[in-house]
Amino acid sequence: MITIFSAGIAPGVALLSFFYLKEKYKPEPIIMVMRTFIIGVLLVFPVMVLQFGIHEELFVAPWVDAFLVSGMLEEFFKWFLLYFAAYQHIDFNDPYDGIIYGVSISLGFATAENVLHLFSNGVETAMFRAMFPVSSHALFGVIMGYYLSRGKSAIHAHSKRWFIIGSLFIPILFHGFYDYIIFSFIQKRWILFILPFMVFLWWLGLRKIKYAQVVSEQNYREQGNHSHPSV
Repeated sequence: MITIFSAGIAPGVALLSFFYLKEKYKPEPIIMVMRTFIIGVLLVFPVMVLQFGIHEELFVAPWVDAFLVSGMLEEFFKWFLLYFAAYQHIDFNDPYDGIIYGVSISLGFATAENVLHLFSNGVETAMFRAMFPVSSHALFGVIMGYYLSRGKSAIHAHSKRWFIIGSLFIPILFHGFYDYIIFSFIQKRWILFILPFMVFLWWLGLRKIKYAQVVSEQNYREQGNHSHPSV
């Protein structure tokens, strides 16, 4: 039991540490990050109940299952709670803030889901789960948080609105593609499709992180200049 639990939480903790340490200039309060992580953990249970009810009552095509039952339900609830639990917070004032909070709530969700899956299917699936479902959730969180941050810092209402809309629907789209690859009719050859998809997802996520780091550095230097005015 301890082995399964440890294997279930290790990937999420490792990835959260990786993304948290990427913020070099103004790390978010660890209490807020852990609070968001726990929110993600608790979110698993109502989402799983909804998904179970849909699967029990309705026959859904693979693409509906991937994009709506899985992608839309999971990403919408993560986005909704992220918006109200972190976006409105005073500390959400830097481009990387959205990324770390998006990753945190996504990895909380993925970690709880991972533990439940390993208890049901055995620790033999732990490596697959770490490489694909857990890391993909983290990257969906990067993208969600990146666009939320862009929305909060946008000056014009039109741009703000489109960034916030993108912070929801772009992760839904990627999540849907991921699940469709895994569970659709091409599942016997899923590895041929999921590997390039994951490479692209990591490339995109790291690119968003790089942008956020550059802007964070600029903000940090500007704040330093303002706090030490020349005489």
